Amino acid sequence: MISDSEVHSRIVTREPTKQTLILASASPRRHRILRGLGISFEVVDSGLDEELFSGSSPEETATLLATNKAESAAGRHSTGIVLAADTVIGFRGHHLGKPVDNPHASEMLRQLRGFTHEVITGISVLDLESGRQISTAVSTRVTMRKYGEVEIEEYIGSGEPFGKAGAYAIQGLGSSLISSYEGCYNNIVGLPLCETVVLLSKVGFELTGAKERCRLPSGEPCPRIGRKIQE
Repeated sequence: MISDSEVHSRIVTREPTKQTLILASASPRRHRILRGLGISFEVVDSGLDEELFSGSSPEETATLLATNKAESAAGRHSTGIVLAADTVIGFRGHHLGKPVDNPHASEMLRQLRGFTHEVITGISVLDLESGRQISTAVSTRVTMRKYGEVEIEEYIGSGEPFGKAGAYAIQGLGSSLISSYEGCYNNIVGLPLCETVVLLSKVGFELTGAKERCRLPSGEPCPRIGRKIQE
């Protein structure tokens, strides 16, 4: 497993080329997922204050955050393709972001306990040469177990909920809180590969062999390939 320090040590500052992919995210989780496509990329932290952006729906919020992250990172380079993403939790018509402290994390986990919610990731790609930007949002349904108060306290004590939308991580200890999910696993983690491939292809980024990697855990082709992308 790649540590956070190793990820940040690989941030590149040289001027990119047309076929340079710039990931506008400091998230080690997104770094690991994107490497699954077998393509190289550079990392830029967008520095965006997520609290400043909120849409009328969770889908709009996630898309707005991703779009603004891409635009924020774009100011540092003149060429290349910027990829940005942001994940929020849609629950009862509202969106949940990341917890700010222990009580906030407890509140989120109690809200979600025993219910189904939507994990929504907004994705945006921006071609710095042409200025063309394409964005979309992907949703996965997640159902939580009826876990107890002790489980909530122990999970928060692990420190894992922080920096995670909805105060849990399916790829870590948080998997024990989940009953089931419907849709893309990587979307819950933070970056759905299938839609990422579609968007990058639309702005001319070369993805030789990458589409073959966009499959379900069973090995079957991902049903999200070919979904309509809004421009």
